[in-house]
Amino acid sequence: MSPVTAGVLQLLALIGALALVYIPFGNYMARVYSSAKHLRVERWIYKGIGADPDTEMTWPAYLRAVLAFSAVGVLFLYLLQRLQGVLPGSMGFSSVNPAQSFNTAVSFVTNTNWQSYYGEQTMGHVVQTAGLAVQNFVSAAVGMAVAVALVRGFARSRTGALGNFWSDLVRGTLRILVPVAAVAAVVLVACGAIQNFSGIHEVGQFMGGSQQWNGGAVASQEAIKELGTNGGGYFNANSAHPFENPNAFTNLFEIFLILVIPFSLTRTFGVMVGSVKQGYAILATMFTIWLGFTALMMWTEFAHHGPALQAAGGAMEGKEVRFGVGGSSIFAVSTTLTSTGAVDSFHSSFTGLGGGITMLGMMLGEIAPGGTGSGLYGILIMAVIAVFIAGLMVGRTPEYLGKKIGGREMKLAAAYILITPALVLVFTAASMALPTPPNSMLNSGAHGFSEVLYAFTSAANNNGSAFAGLNANTDWYNTMTGLAMLLGRFLPMVFVLALAGSLAEQQPVPVTAGTLRTEKPLFTGLLVGAILIITGLTYFPALALGPLAEGLA
Repeated sequence: MSPVTAGVLQLLALIGALALVYIPFGNYMARVYSSAKHLRVERWIYKGIGADPDTEMTWPAYLRAVLAFSAVGVLFLYLLQRLQGVLPGSMGFSSVNPAQSFNTAVSFVTNTNWQSYYGEQTMGHVVQTAGLAVQNFVSAAVGMAVAVALVRGFARSRTGALGNFWSDLVRGTLRILVPVAAVAAVVLVACGAIQNFSGIHEVGQFMGGSQQWNGGAVASQEAIKELGTNGGGYFNANSAHPFENPNAFTNLFEIFLILVIPFSLTRTFGVMVGSVKQGYAILATMFTIWLGFTALMMWTEFAHHGPALQAAGGAMEGKEVRFGVGGSSIFAVSTTLTSTGAVDSFHSSFTGLGGGITMLGMMLGEIAPGGTGSGLYGILIMAVIAVFIAGLMVGRTPEYLGKKIGGREMKLAAAYILITPALVLVFTAASMALPTPPNSMLNSGAHGFSEVLYAFTSAANNNGSAFAGLNANTDWYNTMTGLAMLLGRFLPMVFVLALAGSLAEQQPVPVTAGTLRTEKPLFTGLLVGAILIITGLTYFPALALGPLAEGLA
């Protein structure tokens, strides 16, 4: 079987698996967030934190709860790293330095999981499990809660209430993420991923000699890192490491975990707003972009020149032979079109155009299908903008799901789509212009610029992957990427929740002959075009200086 055929078959198998679970899983998540009943364990948690899960929150109250919970998470994870040297299970590792502790704490709380350190040489068992793994669950649940609040904004009328954050957080964690991650961890262990609390021991090498290696609760963390679109990894090699991703089946299974919640949430959205066709329209938009990017990536990586690349069957530099070009291409597109950031290959070693595709995937706002929760609320913001553009074309007040899109709604949507590009471009420009540490950029020219642009694109979009050619473990990059992650995560949430509150207060308008049918293929095409054009106009100059210049050289 040729490498191209193998890659296509993997893609078809992945699409089939996602289609199989789409309806039942999407319906289940809708029931989770719509149910009036609380499980016993949930009541214990509410009592422990002093929250009333039945109290409805306006958007400012919902936002305050999100920010307060996340701030406590950053502080707890920072202190856990700073005290690692005196904690049990540290495996002899010392406390993490302040700049890196700040960066890592922010990274995991913002669902980014950017790592400027070697995981197996820096973090002990307590920090990995009680700190990083816990944030993998709750940071994903926060994103889902904000998405559900926006969906309620569309579904409700004449009220400012968006639900209860604490109820949404706990339900998303206990009823969705924990059970699915537990099953996924068992599958990974059965397929060869490790799960233990062993210490450091000597491991022999094929060519003689030995090296020190440690185990860990890898399978459980790998499951939630992919399911919650968190990223990061127990080991520095990330999902290219055989302890995290042993074979071609686990590689495809991990891609499935990355995509299953973001795609299925479109069904949840359709059920909660009372029109599954609206959910299908959003799904079609996400799927069109994801499939297009995947096909383009596979083409660029298989379109090889020269005898060495022809013999390998594609551009194999930086890729694991266990996965090949096809599996690596699907993983690369899926992890950058979501906010995952896990990698099974090194994007810096992709072809110039292939590296640009991964970067453009993040620049879209990671909405195809996007992160756990963040992808849904991101593409719904883009849907609002697409409806507004359509309204301008025909001279009619734009409406979406029975809600008028007026000046206030458009200002909030515009602020949402502008904040992340501003962070990316400003921080990239500062890093290129200011005298940053000379050993940070390992490459010069267009590729060196691409590394820096990729780093801040990844940080501001809460992705967490890297080109792997940039030494980001410096005070400058630890601090600047930390700020980019914080602002890139929580400023957009302000605009999302404010928009949700504004929509929930409106009285629905009746459908008329002039209403744009947003469940039709025409709207899907309009939405795809709006996403690509807005992103292209925003980032094209920067892309022209980096990956496009390198790819065309």
